[in-house]
Amino acid sequence: MQVRNAMSTQVLSIGPDHTLRQAARLMSQKRVGAAVVIDPDSSGIGILTERDILNAIGAGLDPDVERTGSHLTSDLVFAPPTWTLHEAASAMVRGGFRHLIIIDGKEPSGVISVRDIVRVWSQAIQSQGAVSTPMH
Repeated sequence: MQVRNAMSTQVLSIGPDHTLRQAARLMSQKRVGAAVVIDPDSSGIGILTERDILNAIGAGLDPDVERTGSHLTSDLVFAPPTWTLHEAASAMVRGGFRHLIIIDGKEPSGVISVRDIVRVWSQAIQSQGAVSTPMH
């Protein structure tokens, strides 16, 4: 199965000048764990995750002052929609991250998370009737 079949097409895009609180509020409203950060003044795309916000607040930084552009990950691995779920999972394991931005052409077309991959693989196993019961 390809990532296009499992990715969320609801991409939350924000700018680098949003505060961390604004980003957290939007992520919560959209029920997503990551936001794609697009800087109109550069050609770069970054990602801000729940963990990035958690780390900033845990370090005592003010979420009403801190800007997303200072806390995003910009060294990203992008995936085309034609990657397999295995390729996406392998990239996530190698890079130590839980979200992957899917790029179709030059624009983000989706985000796939570890949760998306687990959901699809679990459904596939269930549909094959290969669900095992827990051992006691």
